[in-house]
Amino acid sequence: MTDDKTRVDLRGAPQTMLATLYAKALDADLPAPILGDRFAKEAVARIDYDWSTTSITAARSPSVTTRTAHFDDWTRRFLVEHPSAVVLHLGCGLDARYFRLEPGPGIDWYDIDYATVAELRRQLLPTRQGNHVVAASVTDPAWLAEIPTDRPTLMLGEGLAMYLTEQDGVGLLRRIVERFPSGEVQFDAFNSLGIKTQWSNAVVRRAGATLHWAINGPSDILTAVPGTRLVEWVRWFESDTFRLLPRRYRALGKAMAVIPAVANMSQYHRYVF
Repeated sequence: MTDDKTRVDLRGAPQTMLATLYAKALDADLPAPILGDRFAKEAVARIDYDWSTTSITAARSPSVTTRTAHFDDWTRRFLVEHPSAVVLHLGCGLDARYFRLEPGPGIDWYDIDYATVAELRRQLLPTRQGNHVVAASVTDPAWLAEIPTDRPTLMLGEGLAMYLTEQDGVGLLRRIVERFPSGEVQFDAFNSLGIKTQWSNAVVRRAGATLHWAINGPSDILTAVPGTRLVEWVRWFESDTFRLLPRRYRALGKAMAVIPAVANMSQYHRYVF
């Protein structure tokens, strides 16, 4: 350990953010990076941590970066359509999406995560006038009082829904839809098979985290959250960013498509309200 590095001591779901951060840092050094996120690389260099415990390697990094790149694309679409809006980046971890996308001056962007994570963001990432860091559990309704309600609002939850219980997840989505005048909710999800086989997910297992909420398709959300309308539902291996991967991954996608439960294991959801 060196004195100028930040020590990190996290457990459970918050610890998994270190694996996703490390994947982005490794991607930044690849010959053809998917994200090219220099902020992740700089943050990893400043953290005192045994990164080998994450189970992430450069070869495995696309399992993270393709998902992140996908939600970068969806977020860009929202920002183009709504240049004066509010973005709620829930369970943000140490993701530098605000800095990758560089939203315009009309955007108020809120990065929301546990207090320990929020403090790490303040230490490791830059500050910008339109970027607000909120220290709170995303399932605590109290933090919503800090958010303006006079503009279209995007709720973005990458790598979040599966760590919530169904009750907490549905409650969160309902509060967003009921509180804000219009906008979108975007998130990824695992189906029942993904939750049942979580023991095979090394990142989750090594962090001591538990996955809870299984979402088997858009009907689960449309039924549980009145006022939502489906815009897009995409399976991981069908997304545009998946096509950036080497041929062996595309072969994996074809194999996954054969069995519906496997094909739907990892999904991207986008709704308007």
